[in-house]
Amino acid sequence: MQDLDPWQALRQLTAARIGLGHTGISQPTRAQLEFQLAHARARDAVHETLDTGTLHAALTEALAQAWPDQPAPLLLHSAAADRHVYLQRPDLGRRLNAPSRERLCALGDDTAQEAPPDLALVVADGLSALAISRNAAPFLQALGMRLDRSAWRLAPLAIVEQGRVAIGDEIGELLGAKMVVVLIGERPGLSAPDSMGLYISWAPRVGLTDERRNCISNVRPAGLGVTEAADKLCWLLGEARRLQLTGVRLKDETGAGSPPLAAERRPFLL
Repeated sequence: MQDLDPWQALRQLTAARIGLGHTGISQPTRAQLEFQLAHARARDAVHETLDTGTLHAALTEALAQAWPDQPAPLLLHSAAADRHVYLQRPDLGRRLNAPSRERLCALGDDTAQEAPPDLALVVADGLSALAISRNAAPFLQALGMRLDRSAWRLAPLAIVEQGRVAIGDEIGELLGAKMVVVLIGERPGLSAPDSMGLYISWAPRVGLTDERRNCISNVRPAGLGVTEAADKLCWLLGEARRLQLTGVRLKDETGAGSPPLAAERRPFLL
């Protein structure tokens, strides 16, 4: 018996809106309502503020399990005073405000006699505080189970309100870290308001551009799971340290040698 809806098999493989059908010249009511709901969720994610108290408690607990000798996370703020300014002035989201900068400078002075940290981890709300609230703590727990504690000297974890990716460069530079990883809420899509991205930079300093970074994207339960993301990050961190670089010259080869995905031979385009 011929399949009446050839798109049905493909819809099970993606959250993308495909083969929605039509009623006359319009979309079916169900598809239209689902689109409006997804759009509302994306807007809410962009404007939602980060609950720093709850996040600080969750990350403190995650650190206690993953790296018991680490201090409590630092609470920092970008130069964007609030969400409205953050959305209007991306440049301010890339730099720390004065109190946060002074705090990191003082911390650097206190630890000047110690060896510089190998890695600084930064958690920033970005364009989806929802993504950070849901995914940052589980990911750090997964990373703590995989990253060799004896081989990586960590800087104190930093939580940044109203932060963008490049704010990790200033934090890493002030802490004297060899490398920085920024966990940040990604710009919400219409089917993914809770995606977290991981941005990796070798030798962080103010002024780095995006071709100097590597990114692991779409970390969330319905996307790339925290276990797989932590494995991929550990591999990239090891290679970045070996080569002393990140960006376009560092390729993700974690999938090299994997067998191709099984696929049905039957064509779906009818």
